[in-house]
Amino acid sequence: MVLSVQNGEGASPERTLLEEAARIAVGEALRIKKGEGLLIITNPKPDVEAISRALYEAAGERGAAPVMLFQPVKTQFDFAEPAVISAFRSRPQAVISISAEKLGKDRKGIAEPYTCGGVRWDHIFHLQLYGEKSCRAFWSPGVSLESFIRTVPIDYALLAGRCALINAALSAAVSCHVTAPGGTDITLGLRNREARADDGNFSLPGQGGNLPAGESFISPENNSARGIIVFDGSISLHNRDIIIQEPIRCTVEGGFVTEIGGGADGEALGETIALAEQDALEYERTGRLPKGQGALYARNARNIGELGIGLNPRAKITGSMLEDEKAFSTCHFAIGHNYDNDAPSLIHLDGLVRDPTITAIMENGETFLIEEGGRLSGAVV
Repeated sequence: MVLSVQNGEGASPERTLLEEAARIAVGEALRIKKGEGLLIITNPKPDVEAISRALYEAAGERGAAPVMLFQPVKTQFDFAEPAVISAFRSRPQAVISISAEKLGKDRKGIAEPYTCGGVRWDHIFHLQLYGEKSCRAFWSPGVSLESFIRTVPIDYALLAGRCALINAALSAAVSCHVTAPGGTDITLGLRNREARADDGNFSLPGQGGNLPAGESFISPENNSARGIIVFDGSISLHNRDIIIQEPIRCTVEGGFVTEIGGGADGEALGETIALAEQDALEYERTGRLPKGQGALYARNARNIGELGIGLNPRAKITGSMLEDEKAFSTCHFAIGHNYDNDAPSLIHLDGLVRDPTITAIMENGETFLIEEGGRLSGAVV
């Protein structure tokens, strides 16, 4: 689908829809206020540039002080431009990353991690957002104009309510069991883990997530996942997202992927993981990772770092993971680093499972059915 977003008189209907989605993003999601500093980072690519300019204008309408930076497109293994990292040192109150692929890694942060509250952070953005909680943010890697216009205007109150119910169940559980018609059958430990919501509310310092929003997610206990994951929707590789042509079957033992099968797509996943393992060791050798960290980053290239549940009613599987992972009737597992910051890796590869049944299991043996056959349970709806 090609959208025309010309400015000025005679602006297209698509331009009007983009402007409205941008107003929702900065007004309802970020809740930008007059005088606040907003850093927008993007690439000189048509879709992300058009979205970024609309966000810039919407923030200006609210009296904020937006600054927009362009950098070349970055993949999972690339570093952000030094000027982008430097811009974070101005300590903006809000940050938006609208990227054709990724924001880019922090060269200094990986080589010499920042610390805050006894926790190490390998990116200045994560330090400010999660550690110091000095900013709030949303990021949209791989977003398209059509997707942004379609999936941002949703009922955020309904989404927040569903996320809250699912998060409460996952956070109280000691484990979670996921099955699906494609062959997925896996159990994840959840003790001492807190679920998070990408519910579109990024109004307070320390809050951040995707737009389009729409998922509840949690990082399993390290070394706890065991069973089989059969990815049959779409999956992220190091340099692109793909719709899976032949299901990818992953055996998981002790929290790590031990075997991968499934034709050309399975081979491509294996190649990405192998590249992350090799690069981690190379990063240490060349001083881009601290001494002794290369083996840890390489090991976690096979870690199961996330279970997420899609909850955006307008999202669909398109081959762009930003939207795909929010689609109803799907869950996703990530291979690579996690969100509890205790399993670092150079990659975070989300992969979709269609029509899952997801059951949270409590300490006393009671269960909470979250989703059955791709449909939210009555307790959640």
